[in-house]
Amino acid sequence: MGGKLILKFNKGIEMQFTHINGRDKGKVVLFALSTCGWCKKTKTFLDELGVAYDFVFVDLLSGADRDEAIKLIEKVNPQRSFPTMIVNDSRVIVGFNEATIREVLR
Repeated sequence: MGGKLILKFNKGIEMQFTHINGRDKGKVVLFALSTCGWCKKTKTFLDELGVAYDFVFVDLLSGADRDEAIKLIEKVNPQRSFPTMIVNDSRVIVGFNEATIREVLR
């Protein structure tokens, strides 16, 4: 596992994420819930692929950080469901979809 880092998003939004070391496949950001089985499967799959990624457990955030995370997720995933993965600030993958994740990160 890597360490904690601050990621900057549009309009100055900053959040603390945990970085997982691996092969660089671009900017891979995972928004997850600590209690979500599909989120755990997504994290495990990313680990198996050996790619570098950053993640945050949104349910463990509080106050303004949590509000900002939810607003950001809602912009790319209006249903605000988890997991939500953003790859290279452009490709959004909602839910656990092994085939799509593999295709996007190959």
